[in-house]
Amino acid sequence: MHHVQRLEAWKIAIDLVELIYGATKSFPRDEIYGLTSQMRRAAVSVPANVAEGHGRDSTRDYLHHISIAMGSLAELETHVVIAGRFGYVRTAQQQSLIEACDKLGRILRGLQKSLKQKLSRS
Repeated sequence: MHHVQRLEAWKIAIDLVELIYGATKSFPRDEIYGLTSQMRRAAVSVPANVAEGHGRDSTRDYLHHISIAMGSLAELETHVVIAGRFGYVRTAQQQSLIEACDKLGRILRGLQKSLKQKLSRS
């Protein structure tokens, strides 16, 4: 576990989880099993899949889990837009969350590219 904590992708994903939990604290109570839960689950899925992939024995498995993490990140970004549409997050907060998702997405794409190159060399 300690090795995954050195990964930039994992660290930034954990930071995003904190941002999402903070943002969803103020959501309406009737969203606790709806958008709040969906956003939190999608956010938590990203570092969890980075960690799971990192802990696997093969590059192919790692690449698969990075792909899942990227899918969860895209889901989360969609939830952020929906939260903005319903007025659950302010425009500035929504923009900040989208920027955090974009930053993490770039890092995950870089990791994905690196893993694909490693796989092609094997």
